[in-house]
Amino acid sequence: MNSKRTIVLTSLGLLGVLVALLWAGPARPKSQQRTQALLVYCAAGIKAPVEAAARDYEREFGTPVQLQFGGSGTLLNNLKVSRRGDLFIAADGSFVEIGRSNRLLAEVFPLARIAPVLVVARGNPQGITTLADLMKPGFRLSLANPEAAAVGALTRQALIHSGHWKAISSGTTVFKPTVNDIANDVKLGAVDAGIVWDATAAQYPELSAVGLPELASFSSEVSACILTACEQPPAALHFARYLSARDRGLQRFSEHGFRHVTGDVWNPHPEILLYSGAVTRTAIEPTLQEFEKREGVSITRVYNGCGILTAQIRSGQRPDAYFACDTSFMETVTNFFGPSVEIAETAMVLLVQKGNPTQITGLADLARKGLRIGLAHEQQSALGALTARLLRRTGLYEAVQPNVVVQAPTGDLLLNQLRAGGLDVALVYAANASQVHDHLDVIEIREPGALAVQPYAVGLQSGNSRLMNRLLDTLQAAQSRERFERSGFKWRGTPTRP
Repeated sequence: MNSKRTIVLTSLGLLGVLVALLWAGPARPKSQQRTQALLVYCAAGIKAPVEAAARDYEREFGTPVQLQFGGSGTLLNNLKVSRRGDLFIAADGSFVEIGRSNRLLAEVFPLARIAPVLVVARGNPQGITTLADLMKPGFRLSLANPEAAAVGALTRQALIHSGHWKAISSGTTVFKPTVNDIANDVKLGAVDAGIVWDATAAQYPELSAVGLPELASFSSEVSACILTACEQPPAALHFARYLSARDRGLQRFSEHGFRHVTGDVWNPHPEILLYSGAVTRTAIEPTLQEFEKREGVSITRVYNGCGILTAQIRSGQRPDAYFACDTSFMETVTNFFGPSVEIAETAMVLLVQKGNPTQITGLADLARKGLRIGLAHEQQSALGALTARLLRRTGLYEAVQPNVVVQAPTGDLLLNQLRAGGLDVALVYAANASQVHDHLDVIEIREPGALAVQPYAVGLQSGNSRLMNRLLDTLQAAQSRERFERSGFKWRGTPTRP
């Protein structure tokens, strides 16, 4: 009896556990566990694709997305006051610029392009074909308020450019706060025509679009922006990447008639590969760590001499981005990367033992007999190639070679040999020497060409090009610049806006 009772009780216990597991549902991976709801402010004209993508995201990851719709200008003005929320999705770049200038917005994710068009009742019963038709007596026109809605701001810009704004605006029947209000006015017959986004017109089968040449050259970029007030950046960036992914959110934009931009391939936790010359390691490592944490990504770093890195690239390796020691090495692999951006520069210097016991004063002294010299390897590194070029240009190359006892792929290795006492002098970058002034002396090289410039470029085959361009923005930010300058570099980058 006791045995039977034990079996029954055990069975009931297991059944209880099973019911509890079924009630709780399947366990989510860490990346899919519920987080605080995301608060998203979205321009009314792009409600349909954003709402559809948000519902997809909620189903896939379980994170609630609260959407608040309105005109881009109205939402931005509200943000100036409230200073709360996670994302702002604007229908025009002008509002992004305003938001950035007011330090309301951080990262920006392009989503689509839209253009203003005139809409009338289906079939265009009044035969409207020109702007002149809109100014006829009794004609009823609905426009968006330029201060409240992106389509209104762009319409005003286009008509000011064509010289028609004053006449058109003075005869407008009604100004509405959102593009959807205008489309509904025309749909219900409250007005004869209105100017809306082309994507909005595509969502109303009751309307017909009329192409006006005065509007034809104007378009707008839809963007999702992370708010500086956001208290959960990794979660907000996760949703923004989902929204801007070519195989997730951007598909919803296509379905709703928007011309979406090129996006990254969706990955909940992207793993990216960065090749970088060893000289930049100290300057960029803290920035990379912060970027990983904020974006929720993993960066595999490969630091080495640029001769080794470019050989790997030419043999088939395809990093998502390459941060070269010098432009000369970027030039050897340009077919695999987009346009490069120069970030910093560093001079070449001579490092000697503290007190300069061998009395070296310049490059010419390297030809003295008996010196133990360390140089970077010509084929393995940018520093070595620049060193060889410099010595040949000054006529010292052959005279110096008998004194070379170490050739290394990076300046850091030469520095270590020098500190260990194995060298009398090493030719390195100033950036290599920035942290060793207490132990070694630096001799400036006063010769033209003793300079290396560090460029960054994104791989053409990278599935994470948008992500890598955001990394570029981060590397050009003020805090990154301070790190480069503390590491002995001079700055060349264009600072990113707040």
